[in-house]
This record gives sequence, C-alpha cells and structure tokens, in this order.
Amino acid sequence: MATIKEIKEELAKITELENPLFKKFEKDSRTGVQKEIKKRKKSIQAEIDENLRLEAMLSYEKELYVQGISLIAGVDEVGRGPLAGPVVAAAVILPKNRKIKGLNDSKKIPKKKHEEIFQAVKDNALAIGIGIMDNQVIDQVNIYEATKLAMKEAISQLDPQPEHLLIDAMKLDLPISQTSIIKGDANSLSIAAASIMAKVTRDKIMANYDQEFPGYDFSQNAGYGTAKHLEGLEKHGVTPIHRTSFEPIKTIVSEAKKDN
Repeated sequence: MATIKEIKEELAKITELENPLFKKFEKDSRTGVQKEIKKRKKSIQAEIDENLRLEAMLSYEKELYVQGISLIAGVDEVGRGPLAGPVVAAAVILPKNRKIKGLNDSKKIPKKKHEEIFQAVKDNALAIGIGIMDNQVIDQVNIYEATKLAMKEAISQLDPQPEHLLIDAMKLDLPISQTSIIKGDANSLSIAAASIMAKVTRDKIMANYDQEFPGYDFSQNAGYGTAKHLEGLEKHGVTPIHRTSFEPIKTIVSEAKKDN
C-alpha cells in the first residue's frame, strides 16, 4: 500500500477535478489520505476560480482583439486623495490574452502581495510608463488636471505606443482611441496592471519621504489624512510636500500667514 506521502505526491500532479485518480484514492479509508484529497480538490477549484476571474477581467481587451487591436494600454492613477505627496499614474501594455495570477484592483490585493504582483507585471508587460505630478503641480492646476497630466506623461513613455487606451473613469485629450471604464481597475486586467504599478511606485516615494520628513507616518498612511498624519501636522507643521490647496493644509498655511 502506498504511503500518504506518496499519494500526496501523486495528487500534486492532478490538475483536473474529473481525474479518475481521485476516485481511486477515495477508496482509501485512511483519514490522512481523505484529508489530502480534499486539500488538492480545494486547490484545483481555487485555480479554476482564479482563471475564470482573470478571464472575466479580459472582457474589454477581448472586444478590442476581435477588432484587430492588440496594443492596449491600461491607465490608472493613485494618490488623488492624500494631503501630501504626488499623484502617480501608470500606463501598461500587456501581451495579448496575458493573465497574471493574483492581479486585481490594487485596493483588493493584500499589502504583502503588492511587491510580488508589481514584479510579475514588470516581467510580463510589453511596455510600462509612469507619470508623476508633485504637490506643486497639483496646487497650480488642481488634482483633476494634475491626474490627467500624470496619465498623459505615463502614456507618452510607452514604446511601442498603444492603439487603444482603457482608462479608469477618465477621458484624455489625446489622438488615441480610448474607453473610459467605471471601476476599471476591478474590471480590466490592463487597468489593474497599471493600478498596481502606480500604487507600489507611489508607496515607495512616500516611504522615502517618511525618512526625509519623520513624524507624519508617511510610510504607513501614504500621505492620507490619518490621525497620526494630522497629529504630525499639529506638532511639526506643513512640509514642502504638503498640498496647500487641500484642507486642512490650506487653513493651516493661511493662519500661519496671519500670525506673521
């Protein structure tokens, strides 16, 4: 009789739930064997579900493939809401029908997986562009316009240039055909790829700023207005990376001017 370890090794080779080996091993009454069968079936089912999820996230891309368009750039931004730091946009062209396991809207990816999926996108992408607009640009033109500038910058870096853009809830004044998708980062793999590139890039920028401007917890809050960040503002005041057109920074700055 085969040992449980040997059966486990055999089960690892199975990739389909319909495999007749399952029926053979199910006749083995040992608890350890039954446990391993259950575990392997669960793992196969999870792979099937993940594949279906990724397939569904390629629906916009597939509509374009049918039209003969294959150079599709997903475009997304991170950092519209924070009180400090830049807005970062990314544009990513993935190879046709390319699925990246675990890729999703960056807000849905566990933080510990960010770097791994960021690397997987880098390894798989045909082209990647990153656009960064700092707080000074944001204060000059407003966050909405700064976001568009960051997206245009990211797209301009792509080589090859895309034939079509899939953009998360935004239209850009560019001579490239485009589709604006609400909740695009959860509905298109190309946009999800751009989302994780922008997110990890911005998180690294903010972690560096945390070294430069300690006391605001930037490495944890990425510049968003958390309690620790607001506490830092109260203690240490406004830094050169704060957005002076955003509240409460705007009020703090204007009150400081009055005092002077």
